[in-house]
Amino acid sequence: MNIVQTIANELNIKNYQVEKTIELIDGGNTIPFIARYRKEATGGLSDETLRNLDERLKYLRNLEERKEEVKTSIENQGKLTDEIIKDLENAQTLAEVEDIYRPYKQKKKTRATVAKANGLEPLAQIIKEQKETRPIEEIAKEFLNENVKTVEDAIQGAKDIIAEEISDDPEFRKQIKKMYYREGLIVTKNAKGENPTYSMYNDFNEKISTIPSHRILAINRGEKEGFLKVTLEKPVDKILDFIERKIIKKPYYKQTTLKEENHSKAETKEINNEQAKKKQNNEQVNGNQSYEQILKETIEDSFKRLIEPSVDREIRADLTERADKQAIEVFGKNAKQLLLGAPLKGLTVLGFDPAYRTGCKLAVIDETGKVLDTGVIYPTEPQNDIEGSEKELIKLIVKNNIQMIALGNGTASRESENFVANTIKKVKETLNKDVYYTIVSEAGASVYSASKLATEEYPNLNVSLRGAISIARRLQDPLAEFVKIDPKAIGIGQYQHDVDQKMLSESLQGVVEDAVNTVGVDVNTATPSLLSYVSGINKTIAKNIVKYRDENGCIKERKELLKVPKLGKVAYEQCAGFIRVIGGTNPLEITAVHPESYEIAESLLKIIGFTKQDLLDKEKLNKIKEKLSIINIKDISNKLNVGEMTLEDIIKELSKPGRDPREDMPKPILRSDVLKFEDLKEGMILNGTVRNITDFGAFVDVGVKHDGLVHISELSDKYVKKPSDVVSIGDIVKVKVIGIDNERQKVKLSMRSL
Repeated sequence: MNIVQTIANELNIKNYQVEKTIELIDGGNTIPFIARYRKEATGGLSDETLRNLDERLKYLRNLEERKEEVKTSIENQGKLTDEIIKDLENAQTLAEVEDIYRPYKQKKKTRATVAKANGLEPLAQIIKEQKETRPIEEIAKEFLNENVKTVEDAIQGAKDIIAEEISDDPEFRKQIKKMYYREGLIVTKNAKGENPTYSMYNDFNEKISTIPSHRILAINRGEKEGFLKVTLEKPVDKILDFIERKIIKKPYYKQTTLKEENHSKAETKEINNEQAKKKQNNEQVNGNQSYEQILKETIEDSFKRLIEPSVDREIRADLTERADKQAIEVFGKNAKQLLLGAPLKGLTVLGFDPAYRTGCKLAVIDETGKVLDTGVIYPTEPQNDIEGSEKELIKLIVKNNIQMIALGNGTASRESENFVANTIKKVKETLNKDVYYTIVSEAGASVYSASKLATEEYPNLNVSLRGAISIARRLQDPLAEFVKIDPKAIGIGQYQHDVDQKMLSESLQGVVEDAVNTVGVDVNTATPSLLSYVSGINKTIAKNIVKYRDENGCIKERKELLKVPKLGKVAYEQCAGFIRVIGGTNPLEITAVHPESYEIAESLLKIIGFTKQDLLDKEKLNKIKEKLSIINIKDISNKLNVGEMTLEDIIKELSKPGRDPREDMPKPILRSDVLKFEDLKEGMILNGTVRNITDFGAFVDVGVKHDGLVHISELSDKYVKKPSDVVSIGDIVKVKVIGIDNERQKVKLSMRSL
C-alpha cells in the first residue's frame, strides 16, 4: 500500500503535503507547531487536517505492520501463496487482514479441530469435491476408528470441518457483510418495564446502512442498561443461497443458460444427459444421503453456528466504532468552541454556585482571578432565608464593587436566578448601580473542586467554595479554567461516557492543545495546567517553569526559558511562538511571531519606516497597520526571502500585537431579569446561547430551566447536513418558540425564517 497516496486521496490533499507532514511528524514536531510555523512545507494545512492525517498515518502504519506479521505467520506454516500476498496487499482495513488470516490462525479446540485429529479431513475433502458416485455412508465406513465409532459420527465430523472452512473463507465473509449492509436491519424490542428515555426503541427497526450515529449510541446504552433487546435482521435465505452456489456443484442449474450458448441440438442434448447423470449421482439413492443434502445442512450449520454470531458482533462493532468516531468528532468541535469562548476581562466577578440544603456558595474574584471574598447564603429550600441572603449578597456587591455575577446552571439554578434577578433590581433601585448576571455551565466544577489541583491551588478553602471560584473564572477566562478539568466532564456533545474512552481522551487532548496554542499563553501568569498544553511542554516542564519564575521573578524574554530545567532547544523551538511575555524586553514577544522570524519581522518594520518598539505606541501602531495593509506580499516575500504564508502571518501579528483571537467570539448574554417557563408562548422570538450541539440538533439556553432543542430540520431554511455547519457552542442566536411541553418542561425552538 502506498500510504502517502492513500492519505492524499482520503483527505483530498496533494502528495507533497502528505510527504512533508509525515517528515515533520517523524522529526518530533507537534501538530500545533506544524500548523502555525511550517505552513510553507505543508501547503497551509489546518490543525484539524493535520490531526486527521496523523491519525490515519498511525492506523495505516499499524495496518502495514499487521500485514507483515500475518504474511510471516502464513509463510512459516508453508501455506503462503501469490493469491494470499495479493489479497493482503489489497486489504484496506485491519478487519480485512484478520479475515484473510482467519483460516491460518492457531485455533483453540473446536469441533473441526477434533474431527481433523480423528483423521476425517480426507472424508471432508471427498464431500466437498462431490465426484464420488458411491453412497457417502459406504465411503464413511473407511474412516471409522476408536474415536469415530459410527458412520454418522464420521459424516458429522466431516461436516464440522467443512463448516469451519466455510466460516473462515474471507471472500464469503466479505460478501455476507455487504449483504448485511445492503439489506440488513437493526431491530430493538423492549426488554423490561417502560423507560421514557428509550420509548421510541420499544418496537423499532432501521436499515443498518443508514442508521445515524446518535441512535446507535442510544440503542447501545439501552441494551447495556437492560431496557432493550437488540438483534440484527439479515437476508438469511439470500446468504445461504449465495454460499450454496459457491459450494454445491449443480451443473443442472446451467440448463437454462445452454440455450443462450452456440451449441447444436445434439450437443445440448448430450450435455443435458451428462448433467442429469451427475444430478442423479448426487441425489438420494437407496435411502442414502446425497452430497447436496449434506452440504446444504453443513452450510446452514456454518452460518447459524459460526458465521452469523461472529458477523453480527463485527457489524455491531463496526456501527459502534463509526458512532464513536462521529460522537467524538462532535464532542471535539464543541469542546474547542467552548474553550475558545470569549473571555470577559477587566471585571470583578462573583461566582454563584446554587444548591438547596447546603446553601449557595459565593466567591468574589478580581480581574486577575485572585480570590477576594467568599460566603454562603440560603435563599433556597429548605431554609428560604431570602432577607438574610439578600443582605449578604448586596454587602458583597458593594464591598467589592461587583459588576457581574456568574451563576452556575446546576441544581437550584432557576430558583437562585429568581433571587439574583430580584436582588440586583433592588441594587439598581436603591444604589443606582448596574449589576448583571449570566448563566455559566458548571459541568465539571465538582470534579475540579475535589481534584488534587484544586487542593494545591486553594488548600485553605473547602471543596464547595472552590466550585464557586471555578464558575467565576470560567466567565473571566474559559480556556484557563476548563484546562484544569477532564474534558469528558464538561458536559457537551452526546454519549461521551459511552464511546471508546481511549479514543475520546486522545482526541480531546489534541483539541485542548489546539485551543491553547491558538490563543497563546502568558508565561508569567499561566498555571501549570495551562502551560502543559503548550506545544513542546509536558507536565514536568510546566511545573519547572512555574518554579523558575517563583524563584527568579517574572520571565523577561522567551529565550530565558532555556534556563528552565529539562526545557532544551527542541522543546524551546516547539513552544517559543506560543508563549507570550507581557511587559518584557522584546515587544515581538507579545505576538505569535516565532523567534526564528524576529529578523524578518524587524526587517519588514524597517522597510515601512518603523522599529519593533513602535508596536507599543498606539499612535504609531495605527500607522503601522495602514502601511502593512497596502504592501505587496509577493515582492516583500522575495525581498526578505520568506514564504508568502509566513509573511502574511507576521503581518497579522504586527498589525494587532497582543490581540486575543477570542475577542471575535460572541460574548455571553448579560441578564438583569429572569424569564420563567410559564412566560413562554408559542411564536415568541427570543435570544439564546448555544450550549450543546449533537448530530440531531442544537440545544439553546433561552433563560428557562432546561435548554430548548432546535432540531436539525429547524436550524435553517436550507438543507443542513450537520448542525455544526450552522451553529457553534457559545453562539448568540435568535430563536422562535414552536412547541412547549409543560409536563416535561421541554421547549421546541426554530431558527427558520429568522
